[in-house]
Order: sequence, then structure tokens, then C-alpha cells
Amino acid sequence: MLADLSPARRRFVLGSAGLALLAVLVVAVVLAARSREAPVVPAAQDEPGTVLLVPGYGGGTDALEVLAAALRDAGRVASIVDPPGDGTGDLPEQARHLAEVAERAMADDGAGSVDVVGYSAGGVVARLWVEDPAAASVVRRVVTLASPHHGSDLAALARGLVPGACSSACRQLAPDSDLLRTLNAHDETPDGPLWVTIWTTDDQTVVPPTSGRLEGALGFSVQSVCPGLTVTHADLPRTPAVVAMTLAALGTAEPAVPDGAVCRPGSQPGS
Repeated sequence: MLADLSPARRRFVLGSAGLALLAVLVVAVVLAARSREAPVVPAAQDEPGTVLLVPGYGGGTDALEVLAAALRDAGRVASIVDPPGDGTGDLPEQARHLAEVAERAMADDGAGSVDVVGYSAGGVVARLWVEDPAAASVVRRVVTLASPHHGSDLAALARGLVPGACSSACRQLAPDSDLLRTLNAHDETPDGPLWVTIWTTDDQTVVPPTSGRLEGALGFSVQSVCPGLTVTHADLPRTPAVVAMTLAALGTAEPAVPDGAVCRPGSQPGS
């Protein structure tokens, strides 16, 4: 058949066939590489390691200091992650920094896993890290507090009104950002850690507050447990009821929606 074609036509057919074969080989190599990826082996739930607390947009730590102190009082090792720059930069870069901090934490305490509490944008940073199968095998539990997993209308508003003042993270936290579309296009809670999401219906920073939900996670609002309790976005990590909820979520028992006992002043899980 090829012999019947003109030399130019024959070169075209042979070139096209070569390109097609190359494409098939590339796909085969990619699939083979994926098949060789180590499967996710969940961290042991009865051996909790350091708790890493990831700040929100801007990197402020005041509210997280309260939660960290409560974790230490409960006998846990807790460390607040100092984000790169001013905490308003690229979220994947912040996730890579979190990976480095986690590696050092596990080396320091000899543990095989870490727990992660992501506050506000810190919850998105935690998710970006756990996207890596290697991370999913060393993160025991992820608790997110008022995290804009599906974006915040406030970020979209800032991007539209004052684009020059809307940083990389600000743009990435808009509901229609490429980063969030990609992150939420598949499994929102990858295998490995256990996932808990907590948000407040009084949130005026993460709008709507239900952006804090994740498919596949144990999720609930503060007010579904403590009706009538007013908790702003900024106060969430230092509100006693939320502190108690977070400590319970980071225990060794299967995560569950807490009962109203956490709403009483001075309550602690198990008390």
C-alpha cells in the first residue's frame, strides 16, 4: 500500500504513524509510573504525634496560641507553623513549607505521624499537602476550622474591587479560582487521614460559612452543637467550646459530633 503512495505522501503517513506510536508510549509510561506509586498506608490511629497548627490568611497566630496551649495542657506536643513570607503568598508554596515542618517534627519526636489543624486558609494548605500520597500516609488526622474549601465570596470581592491588593492566596481563595476548581474536582478527602471540619454560622470572612464543608469528612457547625453560641471567624480557634471540640477530634477514638457537654464553660473532652 505504501509503495503506491507518492514519496511526500509516504513520508507524511510514516511520520503520523510515528507520532501516534510515541503518544501511546508516553501514555504507557505515565500509567506504569502511576501503578508503581506506593499505596497510601494510613497512620496508626492509636499513636498520635505532634499537632501542627496552620494559621490562616496573613499568618496571625494569636487565636491559635490559645488552642496550642490547651493541646499542651492535654499532654499533646503542639507547634504553630510559621508560614513563609507574610502568609498571603501562594498556597501550594505554603503546603510545601508545611511538608518540611512536618518532616522535622516527626524527626524531633520520633513519631510516625502528625495531626494537622488548619485554621481558615490553613485548612486549604493542609489539603494541598495531603494531596501527595506520601503525606497522606503520615497525616493521622486533619481538623479544619472555618476553612474556605470552596472559596469565599469576600476573596472574590477583593479581587474584583482592589485587584492590586489581592495577593496570590487571596486570588486562590476566590470560589472560581483554578486552584480550588482543581482541588475540588476529585476526592475532597483523600484516603489516609481522618477528616473533621468545623465552622461557625456567624462567619463573615468565609462567605458562605458552609464553604467549610468537605465531602467525606465528619463536618458540623459550632451552632449545631451549641445553639445560640455566637462565634466570629477570628474567635473560632480560641472559643472554649471549639477548643474542646478540636481536642476531642484529635483523640484516638473515632471522630464523632460532640454532645452539648462541650458547650459548658471549662468543659474538656472526657471530663
